[in-house]
Amino acid sequence: MRLKVTDTDALIVVDMQNDFMPGGALPVPDGDKIVPVLNRYIQIFSDSKNPVFFTRDWHPEDHISFKGHGGIWPVHCVQDTEGAEFHPDLIIPADNKFIISKGTSKDFDAYSGFQGTVLNDLLKERGIKRLFIGGVATDYCVFNTALGGINLGFQVFVLLDGIKGVDVNEGDSKKALNKLLEKGASLIDLKDIVSE
Repeated sequence: MRLKVTDTDALIVVDMQNDFMPGGALPVPDGDKIVPVLNRYIQIFSDSKNPVFFTRDWHPEDHISFKGHGGIWPVHCVQDTEGAEFHPDLIIPADNKFIISKGTSKDFDAYSGFQGTVLNDLLKERGIKRLFIGGVATDYCVFNTALGGINLGFQVFVLLDGIKGVDVNEGDSKKALNKLLEKGASLIDLKDIVSE
């Protein structure tokens, strides 16, 4: 597949936060290894003045997803903590960037960047038709954000070299990608994108 980035394309970088990196509260194995590849995608989209969206978990201290409050996860990505900050090596462009916070209310969990956010509105306002999605975790927030995009009518490309999964159960990431393929997503990597 050979794809040229057009003015109806947007990049979505999912949850590249310290708590999801090795050593964090809820680490995705090798999550930090995809930072250089994501930076390359970010550069391509920035150079062409296409919007780059960064989703993040931005939880209150008593969030419903935390073990102490009925959830299944350890405390992670609490608002205004170091764990909630983006990986320090991730390029955040000065312009054409949008930070999308999810899971901001204690009673509402969100695995998708579209749940309870303005992401869809911002994309539609800009006439975006195709989404290129990378980040963590393949089997949770990447999967749900990609699925949300498909269900909202976007053409979705998942960046295989720019994602990492948790695989709580062996094969979860593979199942997630197969499900996205069934729903109409395309799986690509950097060599599929034609640079100007």
